Amino acid sequence: MYEYEIQQFHSAELIRRADEARLAREVIRARRAARREARHGGVEAESHTPRPRRPRFARAA
Repeated sequence: MYEYEIQQFHSAELIRRADEARLAREVIRARRAARREARHGGVEAESHTPRPRRPRFARAA
C-alpha cells in the first residue's frame, strides 16, 4: 500500500510540473505575440503600392 501512495504522489507531482511548464509556454507565446503586435502597430503592410522597394535588375555600369 505504501508503494501505491508514493506512486500516486509522484504521478500527481509530474502532472503539476507539466501544467506549470505548459502555462509558462503559453505566457511566453502571449508575450511574444504582444511584442510583435506592438512593434508592427497592428498594421498589415506599410506600402501603398504593389511595386517592390528595390529595382528588379541591377543598374548597368
